[in-house]
Amino acid sequence: MGRKAPKNVAAFLVVIAALAICSVGVVSAPLGNSRSQTKNAPVDFRSAKSLGSKSAPILLEDFSDYQCPSCRFFFLNTTLQVIKDYVDTGKVYLVHHDFPLTMHAHSMEAAKWANAAAAIGKFQEVETELYSTQDSWENTGNIESALSTTLTPAELKRVRALMDSPEVKAAIDHDMDLGKQRNINQTPSIFVTYKGQMNPLPPGGVTYNVLKQYLDYLLSH
Repeated sequence: MGRKAPKNVAAFLVVIAALAICSVGVVSAPLGNSRSQTKNAPVDFRSAKSLGSKSAPILLEDFSDYQCPSCRFFFLNTTLQVIKDYVDTGKVYLVHHDFPLTMHAHSMEAAKWANAAAAIGKFQEVETELYSTQDSWENTGNIESALSTTLTPAELKRVRALMDSPEVKAAIDHDMDLGKQRNINQTPSIFVTYKGQMNPLPPGGVTYNVLKQYLDYLLSH
């Protein structure tokens, strides 16, 4: 956990909290087990589910659930813009953590698809497709069909073969363990670390304009 924020940062976070988007889906998630290691070539799932430069001045961590409506809204309206303006320009290192909620029938399966895709280098494409097509697969549970336009038949076969592997399970469990350590019980939950200090944003996500103000504030100090 990060140290207590200075008064000026804490005050800024209060402003953000007042403007935060209302969140949905408050439940507890089960604890997991351990970090993942593949049998032959170890996959660093944290890196595989991250974007940007590790040397970026700001670390932004996103704990999310692919079936969560607020997570979809945050990703499509805030995260994609952050990637364009801050990740691609070397200012933010974006790390995704899976936190599937038990209230959502297909969120764990979606997380398996995403992590298996990360293992073959297709995480960003699958993450975007899962959120973009959430309205279709959340009702049918047919996630594979939703991803068929993003992954080739050969890639679908590879991802399907990895979904129930111990490595994928361990990667999801590790993310959920970390979330429980940070007392997360709803999604999206966002953490921003700058100059060694980690600050949580209001649960449920914030608008891009609000997050932009906060990121620019940090980068100017």
